[in-house]
Amino acid sequence: MKVGIVCDSTCDLGPAWLAEHDVTMVPLKVLFGDETYLDWIDIEPDAFYEKLASSPQLPKTSQPSPAEFSAVYDALAEQGCDEIVSIHLSAALSGTVESATLAAAASKVPVRVIDTKIVTAGTALALMAAVEERSRGGDAAAVEAAARRVVDGLRLLFALGTLDYLVKGGRAGKAQGLAANILNIKPVLTFNKDGIIEPFKKVRGTKTALAEIAAQVAADSSSRPVRLALFHSTSPGLADELRAALDAAGARYELVLTGRVGAVIGTYAGPGAVVAAYYPEP
Repeated sequence: MKVGIVCDSTCDLGPAWLAEHDVTMVPLKVLFGDETYLDWIDIEPDAFYEKLASSPQLPKTSQPSPAEFSAVYDALAEQGCDEIVSIHLSAALSGTVESATLAAAASKVPVRVIDTKIVTAGTALALMAAVEERSRGGDAAAVEAAARRVVDGLRLLFALGTLDYLVKGGRAGKAQGLAANILNIKPVLTFNKDGIIEPFKKVRGTKTALAEIAAQVAADSSSRPVRLALFHSTSPGLADELRAALDAAGARYELVLTGRVGAVIGTYAGPGAVVAAYYPEP
């Protein structure tokens, strides 16, 4: 059995990694006024954050259409895929899962659609697990199960340079009411089981925020090490600081991914974001 794996661009793994691991990406779009860019294809992180800083208006984002997913599923079927596993960002934040599900219903081959209920580094970890299972010879059911095991154990904690982008973009969820820019308040945010952003802890200052993330990873890894991904939007130094905080806290982890937050997620995260996503090792 040949298994196709599909993702959307908000896994933030980028075209090179996806091509190397035979994963087909369906991009979301970023819109600056009347200019439209395909995430990770027409605009990569450096160019996006530069444009974000100079733009007089906030960009908007747009999900792929069912037709765009159908074209990808049909192409994979024509290439000999017997089944497809399609892995995507939280349905609470985007209609991408809905578009994928509508396309799956009309697909020439069975498609298993997974809502990771998370974004960026978290979705990337689920995708990695799917790729690893396929490389071991797993069929579509096994590939799906591997991704869902990661999803079930995933935790994502993140700190933002400012809440402005999240609030103005309408994605703040249960963190909407936080007064984050007063007295240097730096909330640590997370995703709940429904894939909605919510406050984890409100602290003062970036260093304290990083220490709180590290302390939680240390607590969660006390009985079993975790597989960890560290992503940032504009500051690799922040990711380095978070890793140092993890080590200082005694967290037990295997760092399996480092990366950048791309344009679509960056529309809401903004500059100065840092993300830790992790799940217990099998």
